[in-house]
Amino acid sequence: MPSLRYLPLLAALALTLPVSAKPSSAHVKPASATTAATVVARPQPPPQVLVKTSLGSFVITLFPGKAPKTVANFLSYVKSGFYAGTVFQRVIKGFLIQGGQFTTALVPQLTRPPIPIEANNGLSNLRGTVAAARASDPNSETSQFFINLVDNPRLDFVNNQSGQTWGYAVFGKVVKGMNIVDKIGSLPTGPQGPFSADVPNPLPVIESITLLPTSQALAGKPAPPGSTHH
Repeated sequence: MPSLRYLPLLAALALTLPVSAKPSSAHVKPASATTAATVVARPQPPPQVLVKTSLGSFVITLFPGKAPKTVANFLSYVKSGFYAGTVFQRVIKGFLIQGGQFTTALVPQLTRPPIPIEANNGLSNLRGTVAAARASDPNSETSQFFINLVDNPRLDFVNNQSGQTWGYAVFGKVVKGMNIVDKIGSLPTGPQGPFSADVPNPLPVIESITLLPTSQALAGKPAPPGSTHH
């Protein structure tokens, strides 16, 4: 914090001038020249989305600075309305919830081509973070995502030697409504449709995911989750 400058000192210096002394007009600058306003560009808040489900709503802040391709891919699905009517088809208590592709009939919707993985971005799979789901191929991320119910550092990037060591790309974090995520994560599960286990009953339906206006995003700008150190 800059040091304070005391007015009494300035006043004492002024008293040393003769009464008749006046500052020279040659040294007086117009007020407009000395008080020119400095325009500072206001940083843009990170994008946020509202996720409405059959069990309640929650808000996710996205991190395009850390995972630009993953965030862009996710938002392309959001803006097209792809997620409306999909479900969280996988719930593992004390681990994660996953969804974003299967319908209520547990039929997968067609997706866009997969994107390159961005797991090596310094972000860790901590409680509340949102990461891109994928198959064994690291570069197989499409529309599905998962939310960590607890800290899951074992899902973080280690190296690029295999699908397991690549980890999973964190690209956002739940900043409001984590109790709804926990509610979904506490549902009873079992086999259903094409899945042999971990399908919640009842199925939590994603009614919509919408991008929030910038004015609402300004209300909260949480920092990205802690970096991973390996």
